[in-house]
Amino acid sequence: MDYEKLMKIARGEVKAELVLKNAQVIDVYGKTIEKNDIAIEDGKIVGVGSYQGIEEHDLKGKYVAPGLIDGHVHIESSMLTPYGFARIVVPKGTTTIIADPHEIANVCGKPGIEFMLDASKNIPLNVYMMIPSCVPATKDENSGAIVTAEDIESLMDKDRVLGLGEVMDYPSVVYGDSIIHKKIELMRGRVIDGHAPDVMGNDLNAYIAAGVMTDHECTIKESMLERIKRGMYVHLREGSQTRNTRALLPGLNKDNMSRVLFCTDDKHPFDIKKEGHINFNVNLAIDAGIDPVDAIAMATLNAATCYHLPYAGGIAPGKDADLFVFSDLKHIEPETVYFKGNIVAENDEPRFEMENHIPNVVLNTVHLDVDQISFDLYLKSAEVKVIGLIENNITTKQLRRTVKIKDGKFLYDETKDILKLAVIERHHHRKTVGLGLVEGFGFKDGALAMTVAHDSHNLIIVGSNDHDMRLAAEKIQVIQGGIVLVQKGEVIEYLPLEIGGIMTNASETHVQKTLLDMKEKIMNMGLRKEVSDPFISLAFLALPVIPDLKLTDRGLFDVNQFKIVSIEEE
Repeated sequence: MDYEKLMKIARGEVKAELVLKNAQVIDVYGKTIEKNDIAIEDGKIVGVGSYQGIEEHDLKGKYVAPGLIDGHVHIESSMLTPYGFARIVVPKGTTTIIADPHEIANVCGKPGIEFMLDASKNIPLNVYMMIPSCVPATKDENSGAIVTAEDIESLMDKDRVLGLGEVMDYPSVVYGDSIIHKKIELMRGRVIDGHAPDVMGNDLNAYIAAGVMTDHECTIKESMLERIKRGMYVHLREGSQTRNTRALLPGLNKDNMSRVLFCTDDKHPFDIKKEGHINFNVNLAIDAGIDPVDAIAMATLNAATCYHLPYAGGIAPGKDADLFVFSDLKHIEPETVYFKGNIVAENDEPRFEMENHIPNVVLNTVHLDVDQISFDLYLKSAEVKVIGLIENNITTKQLRRTVKIKDGKFLYDETKDILKLAVIERHHHRKTVGLGLVEGFGFKDGALAMTVAHDSHNLIIVGSNDHDMRLAAEKIQVIQGGIVLVQKGEVIEYLPLEIGGIMTNASETHVQKTLLDMKEKIMNMGLRKEVSDPFISLAFLALPVIPDLKLTDRGLFDVNQFKIVSIEEE
């Protein structure tokens, strides 16, 4: 680097490669807005003031903010590759993400993590990785792979790895399990992400004392405030189904908001396209009365500080020229997005393309013996535990219901909104099947099946009858993973997810259109309007670290007791 030339550019004596002229610069450090030019050289900001450039973009008084940062996201939940994901989030002003690849890790293990690292190189999006800590999430399910402490140690020094992914098995942490503590100890001195849904009191103290630094699972402001008081960073999450931002914003003030950042965790492409990405979180904050500059700072500076990203999060000399331009301070919609000084999106459309190679190691991962699977749910009593959906959340209720029984087996009653739920191991021909009941979907005469089932990503099926559930499973096996919708004995829509059974190399527009078409068809089958995203609602019914009641391939799981329980009411 020619430091003498660089200093001359910074001093204004030599023209910069690019200057953004007449900008209203969002100052996230002093929380002001200043009218200035921004000088850019070799992808870096070299000065904010009065500058001349070889190339100049006159912004005519429009606002410029630092690129937004998603503090916790699973790329796989978009069902797209990192490249496909970049094409939908970059136009929304997001230029940096903190990704936890534990979805593909649950299917393919260490090779899956390496695939995500390789696939996220050389795209116009900063993708930093947190190495998964809990693969599988608990000991009461069968995943496709296990990530050991040795795996973590072999990956921790790779480029763009920041720390340890969300520590979901919080009971093992607070009770001193040596396996999880060894993983935490390996990452001591780096960021360690948490996952402890509204755990409070001394259990929270123990969790933090173990080394956990962040949490994105708060649903009530009391939980958020206690974490902030105990030194944690808190992510305000707004995904497709987990919408917690509005409930937490009333707890913020000028004194504590420096400990808060934004994340999406899991958000589908059609929701990103319709609502936005992190800019949607920012707009929710502005609508709730947060000063726009403060809201932007939470989405930029706070996240960069939390994850120790020295070149991101602000508009200042030495920072990466990751920026976006917008016109309305009260409702932020990016118009032009810069990545390392280059325009990468305009008017909500990406301006980049590249080839996307998929290695064999993450293909052909669905191994089922459908003909040997029974969907018969045998019951000793008509009084049973039923999983109850909760609107706009992935937590569930544990319901007590009386159901019909015929020949000792559950019998579907079309007058009641209770469907059969199955989780089937699909990685290694183990043939384990967990059966349960769920209330809240509302649709009739069909089945919905997915190999997206957090976090072990076994095959999960919800349906009103065994025939349609079996037909859905057979189609899943043929397409080697994905989403299948069956109605009255006919496959009426499906989306192949050939990469690990959870992602596709198809375009983001194809995924968006297929999911929207499928959602419309499910709604026509009677899906309740309270279920804003049936795919995420179903996928998280298999995650046994989110209260209250879930289902794994080994059986019904009571998260509060943290053990497999009988479906019959005791």
